[in-house]
Amino acid sequence: MPKVGAVFSSVASSYDNMNDAMSLGIHRLWKDYFVRSINPGTSFVNKSHRDPVGWNILDVAGGTGDIAFRLLDHADKINGNKSTKVTVADINTSMLAEGKRRSFDTPYGASSERFDFVEANSEHLQSIPSDSVDLYTVAFGIRNFTDKPAALREAYRVLKPGGLFACLEFSKVNNDLFNAIYKRWSFSAIPMIGQLVAADRDSYQYLVESIEKFPSQTEFRDMIKAVGFAVPGEGFENLTGGIAAIHKGVKPIASHREKT
Repeated sequence: MPKVGAVFSSVASSYDNMNDAMSLGIHRLWKDYFVRSINPGTSFVNKSHRDPVGWNILDVAGGTGDIAFRLLDHADKINGNKSTKVTVADINTSMLAEGKRRSFDTPYGASSERFDFVEANSEHLQSIPSDSVDLYTVAFGIRNFTDKPAALREAYRVLKPGGLFACLEFSKVNNDLFNAIYKRWSFSAIPMIGQLVAADRDSYQYLVESIEKFPSQTEFRDMIKAVGFAVPGEGFENLTGGIAAIHKGVKPIASHREKT
């Protein structure tokens, strides 16, 4: 993925500015809500895994630590669980370096026991054992994966039976007028903002195009179901009229029992 890699190497240090431009400044609220909807650090993830030592979380394409730090904060402050651990996996070393730098400004900066940063390809998570993860998260990353079905299959493999796949991603606006306004903003204003805030118009242009090419909410839900996940309810939740959406899938417990 040379083009994608170059884009994220370019925007690593200005990643928050990029997301401000892409989301009209509300990506922080979406991320907070995403984490609250998961509620990490509850006493157990599911009835088959009452794990007193906390959740084992894998945050993929999470190099800057933006979601990982929120997950740990919620586990600690809301659920009083100081044993939950997060592994941040990203294919881009510049993003991982930015996350490590930011980690020292958090309460977890000196504690490598609570989190880890690893260079890994979402489509081949060779360092992550099967049936080992309670929660797999990916936020604003999966649209850039070359082989999305392969990444979803890897998510299914590494999750424990009953474990949760949770994805936050830009999606399709569900109102025609709002969609027209948002597309005009995206394709004309965002690349210009990229030039102004990061001197990098091309990277921001690529990111706008990646949103346009990403599957619709129902198409992506069906991709999640196709690899074996059980999808709760409608399978997705729109945020801000569909500018972004949360998708979730649960790895069935029954399929594991059938194999044993």
